[in-house]
This record gives sequence, C-alpha cells and structure tokens, in this order.
Amino acid sequence: MLFLLTGAALHIHSSSLVSVEWLVRNVTYRPHCYICFTWDNSVRFLFSDRQPFPRWDCFYWQLLETLRAKVGDPVGFDNSLMQHLTLFTEDPDGEYPNQDVVWEKFEKAFIAAAGLITHAPVLRDYFYKGLEELHRDNVMYLELRSGLSRVCTYELDGTIHDRVWTLKMFQEVTKKFIADHPDFLGARIIISVKAAVKEAIQLQRDFPDVIAGFDMVGREDSGRTLWYFREALSLPAELGVRLPYFFHAGETDDEGTDVDQNILDALLFNTMRIGHGYALAHHPLAKELSRKREVAVELCPISNQVLKLVSDLRNHPAAVLMSEGHPMVISSDDPSLFGTTGLSYDFYQAFVGIGGLKANLGTLKELAVNSIRYSSLPAHLKDTGHVMWQNKWDAFIADNS
Repeated sequence: MLFLLTGAALHIHSSSLVSVEWLVRNVTYRPHCYICFTWDNSVRFLFSDRQPFPRWDCFYWQLLETLRAKVGDPVGFDNSLMQHLTLFTEDPDGEYPNQDVVWEKFEKAFIAAAGLITHAPVLRDYFYKGLEELHRDNVMYLELRSGLSRVCTYELDGTIHDRVWTLKMFQEVTKKFIADHPDFLGARIIISVKAAVKEAIQLQRDFPDVIAGFDMVGREDSGRTLWYFREALSLPAELGVRLPYFFHAGETDDEGTDVDQNILDALLFNTMRIGHGYALAHHPLAKELSRKREVAVELCPISNQVLKLVSDLRNHPAAVLMSEGHPMVISSDDPSLFGTTGLSYDFYQAFVGIGGLKANLGTLKELAVNSIRYSSLPAHLKDTGHVMWQNKWDAFIADNS
C-alpha cells in the first residue's frame, strides 16, 4: 500500500502534520528548548533565550539539554516524551475506556506540541518536513486545516508574529518544496477556528492562492452546533463574497441530538465537503442531497476508530456510503497523534475494513482520483493534477503487472 498513489490529502490538521519522532528527536534537541511538567500529568515546551517565567500551569521550566544529561537514559526519556504527544498505547481499551477520556488525552497532546511547533524557525522546518512525509507517501497535494488566529508564532526573544507572517511563510515553504519536488502540485490552508469568519474573508482576499476556505473544529459532542453560529456563517453571503466552507459535521454517534443535526446545517450552508460525516448514513435526506450536490465525505477511518466512534471498521457507516457510490475521499485527520504518517494507513483501513470483499484496485483508484476531483483547486490545476496522477498510476500498474 505504501507505493499506491494516494492522490491528495484533504483533511489533515496542522498540529499533527509531522511524526512525533521528528518532533522529539529533532526539535527538542535544538538549543534553548525548555520543558515543564504540569500538575495534570502533561508537558509544555517553550523556546526561550532566558529562563521562562512561571505561569499558572507551569511553575518550573527546565532546559531540556540539562535535564537529559541528568536523566542518563536519553532513549527512554525521549520515548516518554513521545507518549505525551501521541495517543498510541498497547492497551487502548484499558487506557481509553470512553470517548471523554480519549478526547482529554487528544487535547492534551495538541497543547503539548504547540510550544514546539509555533516557534518560528521550527514552524518553517515543520511545514517542509510535513510536505516531505506526505510526498514520500505518494501524496501530491495538501489542504491543511489550521487555526491561524490561535497560533502565536514566536521567536526566541519572545517576539510574536501575526497570521499574515505565518501565511507568507507557508507560501514560501510551499513554493520551495514544489521547486525541489516538481511532481508535487501544491498546498493550501482551510482556516479552522470558531467565530472568525470576518478575518477569514480578509485573509482569503489577501492570499487567494493559499486560503482554500473555512471550517470550525473541535469535539462536536461538547461544542456548539453550526446553527448556533448561523449569523457569523451568513456574513459572506450578506457581504456578497465567496468563502467556501469545509465543515466538520456528523463526527458523532449520538443520533437525534442537536449536534447530530450539524450534517443538515452544513449542507444548508453549502459546505463543499463534509469532514468525517460519520452520522450521514442516519440522515436519508442529507445523504441524498449531498450525493446529488457531489459533496464528498472526508473519511478518516483511523481517527474514527481511535476516538471511539467505532471499534470494528467493518461496522463503519461509511461502508453503506461506499457501496452506494457516494462521493468520498480518504484522509488521515491527525496522523502524528495516531502514530501514523501520510495516507497509506488510512487507505489500507478503508480498503480492508470498510470496503468489504468486493473492494479491489478500482476502488483504490476511484478514492485517489476523488481526492483531486473534490479538492479546492481551480479547474486547470485539477486537470494538471489528473494528468500527473494518471501518468504515475500507469507507471505503477506497469511496474506491478
């Protein structure tokens, strides 16, 4: 499966783009990296040219270089750090008995990684490394969900960069990566924050080639519904501007709740794709409407399994959608948190677990082609992407015949 051409990655979050091995074994070994162990058994990282001041969740910061020298077992210490940055465990049912527990660890891991990733020199390398890992997995295009307005990209002396700086840096890194890898099509950002539609409109106006659209992220079961934000989400239409939506919707198994209705509300707001859409099969009208509109479901099987929506992927509701030919793409959501990289692992799970015995090479091809078809790329770049992908596919088939 590693050598299969997976096409485009359309649902990956920026905080989990790169493997935790790289974060720990590369980034935490850089100079001026401090660590703090919190009261709730988590960690925080910070790069600073001086001893960081205590704060409510971190009373004592230690220079990692000094701490490693004291520990005497750097390999074991690094492995323990990785445990703070991933959900991987040998006993998932014992360690994560329910959704509340696994989501708590999930959010802690995000917060722990933030201090590393948002250091400006690291972020530049992080984006490039993320594109490298995807390219190695035969991914040719990326749409990255990023909460730009929440990211305080900082320098060693504490200087803070704004969202515009971060977008320009992302643009520069992407251009450099394409120059280094001409068979890579590009990367765009889906702004994923709450109640920041006005900012997203302005950023898309300033960076039309970088900003693909807007999404709202977080655990659906414990958050507000899309309908709650209807006034903010109606703003683009009121202003006469186009801001494409790519909503997370239906990432829940609580049928009949207000959150369960997000599937319908996402379609009412003309979402371009549906993130996860686990609950879509429970809504015949929404399912039919999304199929007619060609609104693809972004299926992230490993994420749905790890976050305890489904234990056996053969019982995943997407099996119904796949058998009916519903528009669908495969993505990996938060690969580093799940101990994976790229898309191949999720393609394998979708093929073996969800596709059933009738799934074949044609199934994999259709899913890969869909990722370009349902991307936010303009028509001419989709055509370019299809040609590039088909040429690689033909070579792949020839080499394996």
